[in-house]
Amino acid sequence: MVTPVSQPKIFNLPDVGEGLTEAEIVKWHVQPGDTVEINQTIVEIETAKAIVELPCPFEGVVAELLATEGETVDVGKPIISVDAEGGGSVATPVSEPPAQAAAIKQDGVPRVEEPGMVSPEAPPKRQPVLVGYGVKEGATKRRPRKAANGAPPPAQQAPAPPQAPPAPQAPAPPQQAPAAPRPQPAGDGLPLAKPPVRKMAKDLGVDLATVTGSGPQGSITREDVLAAQAGTQVAAQDPAVPAQVGPREERRPVKGVRKATAAAVSGSAFTAPHVTEFLQVDVTRTMETVKRLRELPEFADVKVSPLLLVARALLTAVARNPEVNASWVDGPSGAEIVVKRYVNLGIAAATDRGLIVPKVKDAQDLDLPGLARALGELTEKARSGKASPADLSDGTISITNVGVFGVDTGTPILTPGEAAILAFGQIRDMPWVHEGELAIRKVTTLSLSFDHRIVDGELGSRVLRDVGDMLEDPIRMLAWS
Repeated sequence: MVTPVSQPKIFNLPDVGEGLTEAEIVKWHVQPGDTVEINQTIVEIETAKAIVELPCPFEGVVAELLATEGETVDVGKPIISVDAEGGGSVATPVSEPPAQAAAIKQDGVPRVEEPGMVSPEAPPKRQPVLVGYGVKEGATKRRPRKAANGAPPPAQQAPAPPQAPPAPQAPAPPQQAPAAPRPQPAGDGLPLAKPPVRKMAKDLGVDLATVTGSGPQGSITREDVLAAQAGTQVAAQDPAVPAQVGPREERRPVKGVRKATAAAVSGSAFTAPHVTEFLQVDVTRTMETVKRLRELPEFADVKVSPLLLVARALLTAVARNPEVNASWVDGPSGAEIVVKRYVNLGIAAATDRGLIVPKVKDAQDLDLPGLARALGELTEKARSGKASPADLSDGTISITNVGVFGVDTGTPILTPGEAAILAFGQIRDMPWVHEGELAIRKVTTLSLSFDHRIVDGELGSRVLRDVGDMLEDPIRMLAWS
């Protein structure tokens, strides 16, 4: 008589007791066609806390792997099917009563056991210890341990006569784990991440405390670590939270222009006592003058901007107040204030290499068209990286145009060796009292930082007021020239 083979048994992913609802298949230790025994390790799974080896609850032949390595599987979902009969059919003699046990071959000698008997040579099979399974009474037996010197262990005490095992029952299917609350960080206070992910982060030098997890319950995944190491975070899962893109950190060596600038401003800030004053100015007439100059043939080949008139106003104010165009020098015989009778006008320029301040040499000798050409040429050289060391040295006073960035004003740091620097803010429409009536006028804010060792408050205020007056009424530049 031939009995049909039963359906393959399905092993569902169990809850390994951590309250998690899913796990990742890390590595299979068996493949379809392999013979497996009860409690044989068949797969490694990875939870948010550890890698766990799962034993097989059945014996037989692997029929199919129902999950692939790297796949995340929910608890209770099938991961492997096992043909518990080993495949094919099992033939039994017709004369043998159904209640009689099958013949057991051991050392080539068949033995027939009566129903209910337990052979010492063939103890009952251990039952799996996963969720839904138990261990048959009297079925657990430890392997004999070897002594430290390799000698065989002492004789074991004869086991008590075994009791007839209870009738086998079909194992209860694993229960679907209830939805777990959002897990908190591990007891050690570390962010929620699986041990392999922690090791990867450690090897890559990534601080998990700075990484936002995109995995289940906010756990940190391999992709999150790699993204953080590469400078990009995985987009947030919550659509209400803006996705963070771009580098979190970028290390750049301080060299070249940046290194020189850092040294210069640090030395200036901690050497010269800075004072900054501010002045709001109606520059409506300046903007009208710029428009008129652009129409003149003398300025046809040059750029005319409000900065041109700011530069001319500062040069005129320096001519009226030469003490502001000076430097502090500590010499062998003591400190000296050196007043310059020439103006090498510095214009701060933002470039790809950093902030540089090229100088218009002897700017006091240039007419307005000549000053416009000099400013244009020098700014272009600076931005193209062609400014020479001579173009960047020996300044006497400077201007920084923060208005091009949409900024009203600032407190600029002095260029080393100079006594003053003027900041020119953005020009915007503002309500202003003009000729006794409220009107919308073009207004800007000027600020002047100066070295208080050289320039006292009265001198600084006078220079700033002179520049403001000339920008309010550009005709004054002619009267004071």
